[in-house]
Amino acid sequence: MLRSGSADLPLHYGYVPQWLYERMSKLGLAIFEVLLSDYGKDEVIRRMSDPFWFQSLGAVMGMDWHSSGVTTSVMGALKRAVNPHSKSLGIYIAGGKGKFSKETPNELLKIADLTGLNGTELVKASKLSAKVDNTAIHDGYQLYTHNFILSDEGSWSVVQQGMNPKDKTARRYHWHSENLKSFVDEPHTGICGKNQGIILDLTAKSAEENRNGILEISHKAPEKIMKEVSLILPSHHDVQASDVNLKRLGAMLAMTREMQPETFEDLLMLKGVGPRTMQSLALVSEVIHGAPSRFQDPARFSFAHGGKDGHPFPVPTKIYDETLEILRSGIEKSKLGNSDKLQAIQKLHEINLKLEENFTPNFDIQEVIEDERKNSWRFGGKTVFGDSKPPEKERLNNGGIQLSLF
Repeated sequence: MLRSGSADLPLHYGYVPQWLYERMSKLGLAIFEVLLSDYGKDEVIRRMSDPFWFQSLGAVMGMDWHSSGVTTSVMGALKRAVNPHSKSLGIYIAGGKGKFSKETPNELLKIADLTGLNGTELVKASKLSAKVDNTAIHDGYQLYTHNFILSDEGSWSVVQQGMNPKDKTARRYHWHSENLKSFVDEPHTGICGKNQGIILDLTAKSAEENRNGILEISHKAPEKIMKEVSLILPSHHDVQASDVNLKRLGAMLAMTREMQPETFEDLLMLKGVGPRTMQSLALVSEVIHGAPSRFQDPARFSFAHGGKDGHPFPVPTKIYDETLEILRSGIEKSKLGNSDKLQAIQKLHEINLKLEENFTPNFDIQEVIEDERKNSWRFGGKTVFGDSKPPEKERLNNGGIQLSLF
C-alpha cells in the first residue's frame, strides 16, 4: 500500500464561521464537478492524496493557508457538499473528526452496498492506514481525524491528521490506493509536518529488519511500497515573500489587473468580470487545471479569497460569491452542451502560463497585501473578528484608493 504524502502544520484553535463554511462547501463542490468533467474520478482521488494540492485547495477556499484547521474544515465542507450528490458524481466521502471518524467502517459498508464494491476490503484499508499512522510511526502524533475518499470504481485516498500537543503542531497523512501493495513498507504518498528529529518509524525502508523480526513472530510478510512526499509549513501566520513563487503570483496579478478580456478572444465569455474577480478565477482555474508541480507554494492560492483570520487579507465575500456564480453558471451551461464559460476559465490558466515565461517580478508582495486590506471593505471583507471597515480617509471623502503595482 502507498501513503502518498504528509504535511506538518501549526496547531490552530478556533472555528470556521458559517458564512465561510457555506461558501467553502459550494466552491468545493464546483471544483469537484469541473475536475470530474474534465479529468475523471481517478484524478479527483489522486488530487486528494497530494498534500500540496490539498493545502492549495484549502487556501483558495478561504481557510488559513497553513494552519491545522485546513484539514478538518476542508474535509467537512467537502463531505457536506459532495455526499448528497454522490450517486451522480461517483465520489463518496466517509469519516471525519473525533467521533465521526469511528463511523468510517459503517459508512464504508453502506457505500459498498450502494456501489457493489468490496466493503470488507475498504474497511480493512481504512483501519490499516489509521493503525500505521497512529501506531507503526512513533512520531508523537495521535490521530484525531480520519477521512476516506473513494470512487464508485474502487480507487480511494485517505486524509487523516494527528496532533502533538507538546510542540503545538499537527501532522496530516495522505494515502492513495494506486499501485498500493503494502501498508508497512513506506506506504505514504506524503506526510506534512515539522521535522521532529529522530523518530521510530517502522514503515521506513531502513526498518525492514525490525519489521521482519516482528513479523516473524506474527507469521506475516511485508511487501515493498513507494516513497512519500512531505510538506512542512512555517509557524508564522502572515504570508511572506518567501512563502510564494513571486514570478507566478506576479504574472497572475499583472494579467488580471492590466489585461482586458478583449485582448484574448478566448476570454470574451468573461467580459464584464472585474479585475479582482478575475484574480480569484485565475487561481481557482489553476487549482483545477494546474500541473502537480504548481502547488509547491500553497500560500499563493490564498490570494484568491484571503483567510478567515485576515491573513493575507480578509475574505472578500462579494468576490467569493461572484466567483461561485460564474463557476456554477458555467457548470450548468456545460451540462446543456455549452461549455464556453468553463473553457474561458481554463484559458485563464493557460494564458497565465505563457505570461510567466518572460515575466520578471518587480513588486513588493506586502504592497499587494496592503492594497487588498485597504480595499477589503469594498469587497465585503470578513474575518472571524468581524467585517472590514473603510480606512479613515475613505470615510471622510468617500474617495478611492488605487495602487499601481505594475
